[in-house]
Amino acid sequence: MWIADGWKDYEVIDSSNGEKLERWGDYILVRPDPQVIWDTEKKDKRWRKMNGHYHRSNKGGGEWEFFDLPKQWQIHYKELTFNLQPFSFKHTGLFPEQATNWDWFSNKIKKANRPIKVLNLFAYTGGATIAAAAAGASVTHVDASKGMVTWAKENAKSSGLEDAPIRWLVDDCVKFVEREIRRGNKYDGIIMDPPSYGRGPKGEIWKIEEKIHPFVQLCTQILSDDPLFFLINSYTTGLQPAVLSYMMNVEIVKKFGGNVEAGEIGLPVSSNGLVLPCGASGRWEK
Repeated sequence: MWIADGWKDYEVIDSSNGEKLERWGDYILVRPDPQVIWDTEKKDKRWRKMNGHYHRSNKGGGEWEFFDLPKQWQIHYKELTFNLQPFSFKHTGLFPEQATNWDWFSNKIKKANRPIKVLNLFAYTGGATIAAAAAGASVTHVDASKGMVTWAKENAKSSGLEDAPIRWLVDDCVKFVEREIRRGNKYDGIIMDPPSYGRGPKGEIWKIEEKIHPFVQLCTQILSDDPLFFLINSYTTGLQPAVLSYMMNVEIVKKFGGNVEAGEIGLPVSSNGLVLPCGASGRWEK
């Protein structure tokens, strides 16, 4: 398992009965987590002194309950700064477990000793985008949501990367890659964090089980002649690490050589020293 254990502004304090107790900078949140199937005693007093609590509804979805929480605040990871804001579907605008992947590809970019072009697909609020840019890469950031791209730009500005070589695009990721193939544009690194289900700007439907394999095939056509890395993140139950590994070996290793590793990513839990699983990642490198 790859563990995001480099945080100072974020921690999972405890977890019990379908929820996790988290510290985001100066604020304490309680949010549901389907992985937390254990019901342990909630000894930490912060379970009763949270600033925000997301209540899951039996009918699906849910709603926030706030206790002295600002509408927006910031946390930092190394040299990066993120603007947080609670919004629907329990999210805050950041997935802290992804820091383990940021560290991995940032190290590869810094050691490449050459200009690196990175494509970040389904790029959300830009955590991977600004990590890659901070490491020295030129980045193309693509997401179908205008609001998410705006948020990502704010994160870049807050991180002192307002003038970094980042191209911001509101677009359907599949159609963008198809156009890049026709244009002959190439990238040294590709990052993708595809949703389980989604719709593009013009109503294009994305179902990950049907779309991910042909999409990876497409993306291999825009890798450069000397690619550096390929990263796939998955929060979909059916896309286990072994599935990511198999797919990447078939489509990327077969064409470019190199090696694939796939595993769970996770966050350490302060109360007991255990690790909370938070999804899967597949990593290819030359």
